[in-house]
Amino acid sequence: MTFAWKKTQWVGMAAVLVCIAPTPAQADDEGLAARVEQAKRATVGVLRDVQEASAEATKAHFSVRGSGFHIRDGYIVTARHAVKREEGGKTVIPKQIMVLTGNLDELPAELTGVNPFLDIAVYRITTDGASSLLTTAPFGEKEPEAGDEVFTVGYPLGWGPTVGFGRIGNPKTFLPTVESRLYQVDLSACSGNSGGGLFNTRGEIVGVVHAIIQTDAIRAEGSCSPFAFAVPGPLVQRITTALIEGAKPAFAKLGIRMTAVKIGTRWRVAVAKATGPALKAGIRKGDILLSIDDTDITDAAQLKSYLIERTTPGQRVALRVLRSQAEHLLFVTLGKS
Repeated sequence: MTFAWKKTQWVGMAAVLVCIAPTPAQADDEGLAARVEQAKRATVGVLRDVQEASAEATKAHFSVRGSGFHIRDGYIVTARHAVKREEGGKTVIPKQIMVLTGNLDELPAELTGVNPFLDIAVYRITTDGASSLLTTAPFGEKEPEAGDEVFTVGYPLGWGPTVGFGRIGNPKTFLPTVESRLYQVDLSACSGNSGGGLFNTRGEIVGVVHAIIQTDAIRAEGSCSPFAFAVPGPLVQRITTALIEGAKPAFAKLGIRMTAVKIGTRWRVAVAKATGPALKAGIRKGDILLSIDDTDITDAAQLKSYLIERTTPGQRVALRVLRSQAEHLLFVTLGKS
């Protein structure tokens, strides 16, 4: 998965090659080692299709294109772009994939559902007794903060599983590849770990590895980067729960097409077009968006993230706008997307 951004590429990423040893301050190295081992046993590699793999690979080797992890009852979470294929100019999500366990068991998994907004796919291993071959990776109850230690397990450049340690950098990063915020993580990562779990030191899932930034210099050294990006765990848990229950994840819809305008020295978010809920509430083209429910609106990405993470369809929100040098408080009943 490649994203052009001037001279920089956004690339679906892979696991970690450089490991930073736990510091003595962690105090329980043995406990951490056990949790890392459990995370390894919950991790799977997403194998390439026979059509994708070379003749040599299909005869004598397995070929891993991404990573994933087992959450419960055979359900595997991975990145959507780690499984998608291009056929005849169309993007295809396969109904079945093959996954590889840490014990080198190759198992089939059937598609449960996908969510392109957050680049998440859920499959279920159909082999009898599959859950006994994998441990469970639980979701963490608390989001990590900047500076918190984390680790990831995956298949960098198609081999592994490997383990790498790092720290959370900016927990509110925005890229053009997903609709919500991402964690920027200070750890070395390579293409091939897309869909791998990001774990806290308690061995709980706090995110799903999504992308690395790839520059010309990084590409020359093998598609690796000194930092990575991950979809936040609470969002992943919400999406996977809905997909497993057979529901379509629902997000709130404001009904605004946004643009940017410069007021003085500062760029602000403005309304390019209002439809649906926004239009009904009286929002007009040209309104400057100031805040939503007393939370300042800093840019379009931050507003989209707020709507995804903190609101639900049918919820009534207060939107403060600037119109003709006067502030107006409007109340919008959110729609569903």
